[in-house]
Amino acid sequence: MAFTLTSPAFGDRQAIPIRYTCDGENISPALHWIEPPAGTAMFALVMDDPDAPSGTFTHWLLSDIPVSRTTMQEGIRTGIGTAGTNDFGRSGYGGPCPPKGHGPHHYGFHLHALGRALTLAAGFTREEMDAALRGHVLATARLTATYERGSKHRK
Repeated sequence: MAFTLTSPAFGDRQAIPIRYTCDGENISPALHWIEPPAGTAMFALVMDDPDAPSGTFTHWLLSDIPVSRTTMQEGIRTGIGTAGTNDFGRSGYGGPCPPKGHGPHHYGFHLHALGRALTLAAGFTREEMDAALRGHVLATARLTATYERGSKHRK
């Protein structure tokens, strides 16, 4: 079996329910993963939107998630890893919030299995995380959600 990331809230390439977006409760969805590669010491998570008008928009950064974890509960705020600063200028999760009328956007959840801890300071940036990840990613599990503001994907 391969390193896999899933959510009980939506399937890969399906619409993310509104509760996880800026039009809803804006809380993080639950995530589950299985089969990280041998030698995994930590995990790091990136959620981004490559369809944003100004280029890839980062919604969530978490580093140094303990290797003992295989899940994240819905709405998690603290107690798992170190949170970075998203492109909303806040620490933690910022849900999908594409411009109205811009069409569907794709939201990638990328869980990296790492050979060592990144040891980034709280509030780190995407650029700092990307630099720290170089050469330390053993495998990446991906899950993609879609969302369109004003769409009928209301759950």
